[in-house]
Amino acid sequence: MKKVLTFALAAAMTLSLAACGNTGASSSASTSSAASSAGKPYKIGLLQYGQHASLDNCREGFLQGLEEAGLVEGTDYVVDYQNAGFDDAMDTQIAGKFSSDGVDMMVGVATPSAVACYNAAEEKDIPVVYVAVSDPAAAGLDSGNITGTSDALPVDAQLQLIRAMQPQAKTIGILYTTSEPNSVSTIAAYKEKAGNYGFTIDAVGVTTPAEVPQGADTLISHKVDCFSNLTDNNVVGVLSSVLEKTNEAGIPVYGSEIEQVKIGCVAAAGIDYVQLGKQTGTMAAKVIRGEATCDQIPFETIDSYSTYINSDALDAMGITVPADIAANAVEANQAA
Repeated sequence: MKKVLTFALAAAMTLSLAACGNTGASSSASTSSAASSAGKPYKIGLLQYGQHASLDNCREGFLQGLEEAGLVEGTDYVVDYQNAGFDDAMDTQIAGKFSSDGVDMMVGVATPSAVACYNAAEEKDIPVVYVAVSDPAAAGLDSGNITGTSDALPVDAQLQLIRAMQPQAKTIGILYTTSEPNSVSTIAAYKEKAGNYGFTIDAVGVTTPAEVPQGADTLISHKVDCFSNLTDNNVVGVLSSVLEKTNEAGIPVYGSEIEQVKIGCVAAAGIDYVQLGKQTGTMAAKVIRGEATCDQIPFETIDSYSTYINSDALDAMGITVPADIAANAVEANQAA
């Protein structure tokens, strides 16, 4: 049975009740920002670092969160959606254009985009909201006119899952981007906790997506017992190429959320990125309505997770799921 994620329900209910108390577009606009109440929809510049299923879920969830909070696209707000294509320079350029265009809010999906938006918004004090920043403090996004949600990984839960699935395993291989603060801090957490479960961590750093396949080859040559994949965007963006190599080598890969399991990772202890986006949309709605400023809303971290499994991938690796895990796991493969 799938675990239920716990979010700031009281805040969401408050926003919903406020929306229900309005009738018609004009009364809805009266509860929104100054821009909306003046007859102009609130302008949101939404910058997504790149296109893969996890980040797409964040974006879609964010828009659903605004809608569930009672805001109407085209009446209360408009969205300028841009994709940086995993290019840091493009991230900076797009965020700068948002600033020059005079948007009312910037939304950054993933850490590089959140940082680019914050840097571009700071001089004009434009509010910034982010989705899926694993370590806001390490990224310098924990103070100022900014707020959002953290997708910090449940490292202990992942290590417990791997130990249950592979009782004889000793070494976990991890690929990560050396310049991404989230990945660096998560690697540190893995190394700190791994010994408690009888593991050692073999981490290989990369700087671009092009280096990821070579990094996978290195870990395979080190004869690691499995891979544990992070939410590292450079790696996730080319995860299918990693899985091709690991499948050929007979090495299971554990993901960090449902979309990675769907495409071939054997299992994951991870969060739901649509729900993470919805939670962020609820927070952004408070700012749009003028109920709070970003610096008055602390960033929020998801502290619950679900266990996802891909039975086909597990069977291919000869891994049997313990009964207690199978009873609570969510099946996640492309055929399910």
